[in-house]
Amino acid sequence: MDELAARWRRTARAAGATDPDGVRHAGDRLLACWREPHRHHHTIDHLRTVLDVVDTYADRARHRNLVRLAAWCHDAVYDPRAGGDANERASAALAEGLLTAAGLPAPAVDEVRRLVLLTADHVVGPDDPDGALLCDADLAVLAAEPADYHRYATAIRREYGHVTEPDFRAGRATVLRRLLDLPALYRLPEPRARWEDRARANLTRELGDLT
Repeated sequence: MDELAARWRRTARAAGATDPDGVRHAGDRLLACWREPHRHHHTIDHLRTVLDVVDTYADRARHRNLVRLAAWCHDAVYDPRAGGDANERASAALAEGLLTAAGLPAPAVDEVRRLVLLTADHVVGPDDPDGALLCDADLAVLAAEPADYHRYATAIRREYGHVTEPDFRAGRATVLRRLLDLPALYRLPEPRARWEDRARANLTRELGDLT
């Protein structure tokens, strides 16, 4: 946790946050969110994976540190019982409050909020490299090796343990079909070349298992 906390502070300062106490409070709050006991996939490990992908392709972004802040905030609120884009909207609102209190300039706060909201449907405009980077990083898990993908799918099922099996299968199938219907799962050239085919194979296999 100390390494991640330091990583947060460096990013917040580099992005323009000016209130050290606010930065520290925001980091503590976000880490507490990511460590909630009901999470099985949307955990510190997922946060770290997203941050690592953002770092790997940071030179593709216009505002790399704002993308990093959005990565920290994008699943900060995660309630499997919430419907639609409620979690993304709540995460964006939390980001707005925490980053404003940390002294981040208002235009930067607005951009982080916009980026977080993109993760609701992962639809990114053609001239939005920052949105593309965040969404590619968020979906990187879909291109895992088959055994790791199975563990991911199992973790998602555990997060929805309150849902009956028939309802889960129907809902999860809808999510998978929506992803498969995207023109491309990955927008940046390198992730697309590396991950697109394997991710689609994983999604198609899971969909077949569900249906």
